[in-house]
Amino acid sequence: MRPPALRLAAASARSIRRFRTIVPSSTSSPSTTTRTNRPLTSAVLLNHQLVPSSSPRRSYHSTTHPPPPGPFTPVESAILSAAYQHVPTHGFTPEALALGARSAGYLDISATVVPDGVFGLIRWHLVTQRLALAGKKTALFGAEENKLVPGEVARRVEALVWERLMGNKEINSRWQEALAIMAQPTYVPASVKELALLVDEIWYLAGDVAVDPSWYTKRASLSAIYAASELFMTNDRSPDFQETREFLRRRLGEASEIGDATRSVREWVSFTASAGINVLRSKGMPI
Repeated sequence: MRPPALRLAAASARSIRRFRTIVPSSTSSPSTTTRTNRPLTSAVLLNHQLVPSSSPRRSYHSTTHPPPPGPFTPVESAILSAAYQHVPTHGFTPEALALGARSAGYLDISATVVPDGVFGLIRWHLVTQRLALAGKKTALFGAEENKLVPGEVARRVEALVWERLMGNKEINSRWQEALAIMAQPTYVPASVKELALLVDEIWYLAGDVAVDPSWYTKRASLSAIYAASELFMTNDRSPDFQETREFLRRRLGEASEIGDATRSVREWVSFTASAGINVLRSKGMPI
């Protein structure tokens, strides 16, 4: 009988061999194969042929190339789009997912194919509402689409943020439930990423072309403003959410004033430092 250590080593070797992909050799007969350590995540073995599991995805944004594949498969999209219709009544719950699967023609248990369960339904809402903004750009700005006068970018940002908030109108009574799920540690990274994608999309559609450090501060401040406005909206009972609209305008105005003050201080510091260096140089100091 083998010692326990040898049995464990043999079992480990068998496990490793199972995860290796068998690749037909180009120089041998069909019955001769060679082994490689290529991971199964990049390809799957089907009838002794390698079939790519998915096309490569770009990690950058491009305006001259087609967008990468969406985050949902056709089956997931069918179930989630049907389940979304049940959110106003049942909320972001497993019940809504089960009803969505049934409405899409699948068994109730088919909802388990949705990654992250209920959070997948929340992510569906976030992604579809973000992508819908691009199609509303012309309707929002009309003939002014290519005219950027001073202050126009800020006006467009406000219009786009408000349009996105109105995307929560039908499910606003259920959005606090969604925020509670998004705040769970497991889903915080994906939630923050989606918020970052949203504010980046808003600045892009508004026509902002800044490439200085304000690129980061603009997105950070707008993320905070949008998150606060979205939370404020869940408790707003005013007609057409007018109190939320006023809240949004106040926050954007405050951010603009802070930005102007920061720019003024930065310009003053730069001018003072430059003048001081010139004075020192005039005194003969090697600067």
